[in-house]
Amino acid sequence: MRRRELLRRAAGLAAWSGFWTAQARAEEKGGQPGSTEESGRPEPPGSAANLKETRKGDMLYRTLGKTGEQVSALGLGGYHLGTLKDESSAIRFIRTAIDRGITFMDNCWDYHEGKSEVWMGKALRDGYREKVFLMTKLDGRTREAAARQIDESLRRLQTDRIDLMQIHEIIRFEDPDRCFAEGGAIEAIEAAKKAGKIRYVGFTGHKDPIAHNRMLDMAARHKYHFDTCQMPINVLDATFRSFAPDNLPRMLREGIAILGMKSTASGAIIRNQIATPRECLSYALTLPTSVVISGMDSMEVLEQNLEIVRNFKPLGGEEMRALLARVAPHARMGKFERFKTTADFDGTARYPQWLG
Repeated sequence: MRRRELLRRAAGLAAWSGFWTAQARAEEKGGQPGSTEESGRPEPPGSAANLKETRKGDMLYRTLGKTGEQVSALGLGGYHLGTLKDESSAIRFIRTAIDRGITFMDNCWDYHEGKSEVWMGKALRDGYREKVFLMTKLDGRTREAAARQIDESLRRLQTDRIDLMQIHEIIRFEDPDRCFAEGGAIEAIEAAKKAGKIRYVGFTGHKDPIAHNRMLDMAARHKYHFDTCQMPINVLDATFRSFAPDNLPRMLREGIAILGMKSTASGAIIRNQIATPRECLSYALTLPTSVVISGMDSMEVLEQNLEIVRNFKPLGGEEMRALLARVAPHARMGKFERFKTTADFDGTARYPQWLG
């Protein structure tokens, strides 16, 4: 994409974001949202009514879509837990995060061959389970594989219920078809819901917003409602194969809670000095995300993110435009968003047996 087009898309997203934050503030005050002419968009992106936020101490809490659940706007990423030195370090880290106000726990059946779930399960003993909203993910596309993974996650996490189960890595265009097919993963998920094993359902993906829209199309065809969707939300995403303008407006209209991830593009934005940690996290929190899930692998990173959330104020329109215009040239071809352009992050591509 030419620089002019990159800057045009950046400006468009900044206007969209500015409209959304203005609408949210207006609805909180019981007034009317601002003019759509100011946003440059033909229609509002969706109601902000499902994203009310409150602050308790140093933490910001937001509503999880239509569920009504209040969760911390900063979520603890499960993958990075498995990179900590040992089990005792992971338990101490998780409990520290919870004690500091983080209630949203992210995990996945396949992270480090189950180690992340096992360590989190041990950390949630001694009353900590009741303090959190527990999410994990499954890879299975068949009823049999998904049901087995649900039960394995319950056992590892040492709980009788998972608050949110998400279908992991909707990255292939056929994934939605497989999930909703006869004998597919949705059947196992619905059976688990009826059995009280899981409460809410969502899906994730990091490759292309088209795949997310296909999943939503398939759900609509089956009259099925997803409670959440997890996707990359970062300053580079704004101008390359972008989930933000291509998925968020539709999800807001449908009452699907947005879970942001990869706010630093797996650290590439920070390592290459494209933007600061504060800019990255503030950008993701300014968009209509219920939670921004962060892969935190040290107490230093935890403290840094807590401080950013403690002092967070939504980016204004001019701030957003300036930030996105500055980073737009780095977004070309997805060089720093390798989860979109390579197979490096596609666990289910390396291990297709996980799918069933």
